Amino acid sequence: MDEEQTVVVNINQDYCSRCSICHSVCPYEAVRRDPETGRVEIDVQKCQVCGICYSACPSFAIEILYYDYNSLVGYVEELRNKTSAETIVLMCRGNSPSTREVEEILTEQGLSLKNYIPLRLPCSGRVPTEFIFKVLGLGVKNVVSIQCEDLFCRFKEGTKINTRRLFLGRKVLEELGFAKDAIRVVKYSRKVVYDTLKCVGCDKCVFICPYKAIEADHFATPKILYDYCMGCGACALVCPHHAIQLKGFEFENVLRRYCDSAVRLKAEGKSPLILVFCCQWSEFSALDNPEAVLFKRNAVTLEIPCFKALDPVHVVNALMNGFDGVLAIVCSAEDCKLQEGRDTAERNVAVLKDFLKKAGLLERFELFEASPRNSGTFEKKLDEFMRKISALPSLKPMKGCKP
Repeated sequence: MDEEQTVVVNINQDYCSRCSICHSVCPYEAVRRDPETGRVEIDVQKCQVCGICYSACPSFAIEILYYDYNSLVGYVEELRNKTSAETIVLMCRGNSPSTREVEEILTEQGLSLKNYIPLRLPCSGRVPTEFIFKVLGLGVKNVVSIQCEDLFCRFKEGTKINTRRLFLGRKVLEELGFAKDAIRVVKYSRKVVYDTLKCVGCDKCVFICPYKAIEADHFATPKILYDYCMGCGACALVCPHHAIQLKGFEFENVLRRYCDSAVRLKAEGKSPLILVFCCQWSEFSALDNPEAVLFKRNAVTLEIPCFKALDPVHVVNALMNGFDGVLAIVCSAEDCKLQEGRDTAERNVAVLKDFLKKAGLLERFELFEASPRNSGTFEKKLDEFMRKISALPSLKPMKGCKP
């Protein structure tokens, strides 16, 4: 980690009432409380920037760099003026469905929405109740929160906390005359998709799953225990026939996305081209505003749900199909939201680097550990990598867009 840090979460002691609510709700024990004075401070090294403390503070004494109240309200006001949408759909980064998936999820809940404002957040637990009241006062009529299932929450308690908040808020709104369905909570977690017709029964997925969510069957194909599936993507990497894949990160879809981008950018004369695989939890700004951070650098980003879902095949294939360099951004072992099975990801990278070295491509790939609490380090690392790749000759595609 880069030791130079911008403080992304801070407690303004002039506003702090010493109520210690932030101390009680922090899932990572990152809020320290002096038992004698009652003074509370944030331990930045433990902080995961989930924002749960920020949303719980009754006096707005906690200052946060990402998704603060004013920024969220400003975003909604801007889109309201452009679209006149009367519904906001809050989406947790953990499920972070695409627009089509949002509509599928809502349809399953009996909701049919075409015109809405999507608001993607690292965790549903970081939404202050005041924000919900504010947007309803701006003319929004419905707020739908697509939350991870309780056990799936990447920030441990975020889903539970926000569910309670929204239900309490709904009670208050009903007393004020708002419709009962002005606030809706939808539970959804990203899981694997399993096509048993493609399965050859090798049981590799059974052995690789770090959460024991796959069971072997001596007389049939393996069985997925969806209640235990955490959506890390480790099983998808070892399946030889893509019989098991993570919804939203299917191999062919990912392949098509970066290959199509390479073809388009090459046709526009852009060079060098960089492909960035970025864990959803290691960086916030670049993933939420790629136009400002990535596009101007000829960089294409693909989110991955975890370090374990970084597929070496895609790294090699990208370098053979138009990209001049591949940068992987992941969480450190201490920050990993899905720590079980990290050794598998590290072995995959070791094998990948060995192959790239033999193919003369090793200098075109780098793996970098990052955290949202280290503001600016992502852009700094990307610029360094860009300069390094710019000094190398441009790679010519070696084959068609397929592995």
